Amino acid sequence: MTFAVSRRSRRRIAWAAVAVSAAGVALFSAVTYLTGDPTLSRIPLNPAIALHYLTIVSHALPASLVLLIGPFQFAATLRARRPKLHRVLGRIYVVSMIFAAAAALVAATFSVDGISTQIAFYLLAVAWLYTLYRGYTFIRQGQIQLHRIWMIRNYALSFAAVVLRGFLGIGAAAKSIFPTLSFADIYTTSAWGSIVICVVVAEYFVINRTVAPLVRKRQAADIPS
Repeated sequence: MTFAVSRRSRRRIAWAAVAVSAAGVALFSAVTYLTGDPTLSRIPLNPAIALHYLTIVSHALPASLVLLIGPFQFAATLRARRPKLHRVLGRIYVVSMIFAAAAALVAATFSVDGISTQIAFYLLAVAWLYTLYRGYTFIRQGQIQLHRIWMIRNYALSFAAVVLRGFLGIGAAAKSIFPTLSFADIYTTSAWGSIVICVVVAEYFVINRTVAPLVRKRQAADIPS
């Protein structure tokens, strides 16, 4: 019993850490881009493309909603007690992500951060849409476990935005020690690193927290009494 309680506590702490950090990044981003002031943009703008800032705003605002809503969709208590709210938030999540991903594809095309960063964000946006499609398809079919697996992957990709900010902070600290580091190097490394880490962590949770328990249950059911 003690082990079960401690494990539950660790899960709650992990959930709270994800929710708080996601909310912090989401609110900070939303407040920044709601001003409509291009000079406050956290992403370098392409001076040759007047619409670059608009595409970033069109991505940042719905993406902030995705970050805010995501943790609550994984809260078992909310799903059990308020299933209608879970479905409503899910619909808002889907629509927000479609707009955010479409805007991200356009914004990446206008990016001045180099081809490597552009490719990273192209892949992220495509993976974002694909995992969303798979998650939506499975819930429409009533396959809840597969829906959960694909939405874990989907939100992990969304959380890459939070990890990216962390890496940029580390990069800024490293630049004070290694002045030869350029912002482009830091940003490119941070972009790829955040995606890779979030994908790996998502697969860990999918395998160890979702697939493995199901396999153990199946094996236990197959053992003759």
